[in-house]
Amino acid sequence: MKIPQWKKELPLHLMVWPALALVLVYSYGPMLGIIIAFQKYYPTLGFLKSEWVGWDNFEYLFHLPNIWSVVGNTLYISAMKIIAGQVVPIAAALALNEIRVRKFKRSVQTLVYLPHFLSWVILGGIMIDLLSPSTGIINQVMGMFGLKPVFFLADNNWFPFVLVISDVWKEFGFSTIVYLAALTGINPALYEAAVMDGANRRRQTWHITLPGMMPVVILLATLSMGNVLNAGFDQVFNLYSTVVYESGDIIDTFVYRLGLLDYQYSVATAVGLFKSIVSLIFIAGSYFLAFRFANYRIF
Repeated sequence: MKIPQWKKELPLHLMVWPALALVLVYSYGPMLGIIIAFQKYYPTLGFLKSEWVGWDNFEYLFHLPNIWSVVGNTLYISAMKIIAGQVVPIAAALALNEIRVRKFKRSVQTLVYLPHFLSWVILGGIMIDLLSPSTGIINQVMGMFGLKPVFFLADNNWFPFVLVISDVWKEFGFSTIVYLAALTGINPALYEAAVMDGANRRRQTWHITLPGMMPVVILLATLSMGNVLNAGFDQVFNLYSTVVYESGDIIDTFVYRLGLLDYQYSVATAVGLFKSIVSLIFIAGSYFLAFRFANYRIF
């Protein structure tokens, strides 16, 4: 007797249900709280009994004196992170691909990958020690060349670059491994043909390696566009101070202070909703551009 197809697939569906339940409870369930953005919310009343105020929270939000500087900081820092987070791993992958000593290559891969597993609580302490104006190794090296010490974490000119450089240092190892995996999928016969045609390593990289990596580059670049308003709360929160609010205050830290410290839950929710809508527009636009110019499809 032939077993129906649905009975064969039933164990697979049962395996999916626990994960689906977790997504519904922890990802979609909290979305009901979006209603707070349109209310004068009080925790004692809850969002079912709080007063409905419509768009008042958004009007108040867009009239805050520092909201546009916060948005500008977020876009500036996240854009630099996205660009550097693409360029550095590609360069590192190309460099590692040229290493022929396998043990050395694997050792370097492990070393650059390790910071990815460390939290910003730990790395924040390391960065504070490294960049200290009096005892930090960076300023001590600068002093050896006759340069004046710089308080990197309290200087509005330097702080955004500290965020970008430290974020790239932490995360580029992961992307490097992804790009190295992409390099293994390139047909070796293409390099053999290029050598027969007299192409040197530079031309092989430009005409074979980079085009072969392009699908993965487009994929990671497209996915990163969804984080255009995520400049890294964990990192900024552990490194910034009131001195660098001018250049380092981002939407997430602004929401943290507005909601948890100033108890303006409704306005903080409105900021979060505004950020989510803008992020949705960016990631939808990035998928369209990836399809339009690189024929990239999700399915």
